[in-house]
Amino acid sequence: MLAYSTIAHMGFLLLGFISGDQEGYGSSMFYAVIYVLMSLGTFGMIMLLSRVGFEADNLNDFKGLNQRSPWLAFMMLLLMFSMAGVPPTVGFYAKFSVLNAVVQSGHVWLAVLAVLFSLIGAFYYLRIVKLMYFDAPESHEPIIFGQDTTLLISLNSLGVLFLGLLPGTLMSVCAVSVQQSLLLH
Repeated sequence: MLAYSTIAHMGFLLLGFISGDQEGYGSSMFYAVIYVLMSLGTFGMIMLLSRVGFEADNLNDFKGLNQRSPWLAFMMLLLMFSMAGVPPTVGFYAKFSVLNAVVQSGHVWLAVLAVLFSLIGAFYYLRIVKLMYFDAPESHEPIIFGQDTTLLISLNSLGVLFLGLLPGTLMSVCAVSVQQSLLLH
């Protein structure tokens, strides 16, 4: 699922380039930074749930995660909401900024198409949330992890929420970086 997710997210990132202006390029840079943050957290959760002799590489491996570890389930919920573009996570603002640049450049039909495909993608992300919170776990084996791992996953996932609540600073840094880059060329 994450391979197809990457294709969809890179499509969104490329939409910002269609505008051909500073706002679009800044939106694409913001989207790239956010996508890296979301992917690191998601793959970190997969690694955390994997153990010797077991790879957490199927959707069913997330069944009942809330019963086994409510905190990890909440962290994964934040990541999946952000990947889906649900407010107030930063994934929403990343998609919104790209769509805004596309609409401003006069490609409304493309923005509508992107929203439709984003809704289809949201189904798959929200399915993981459903598995974590509403399905019975396939294994009741405790999830063993170190405090440093918990701290990193927590900082990453809470960063997705925090940046969603206050996206302006990172958006400004991306816009200034693009502006400086354009001035050099």
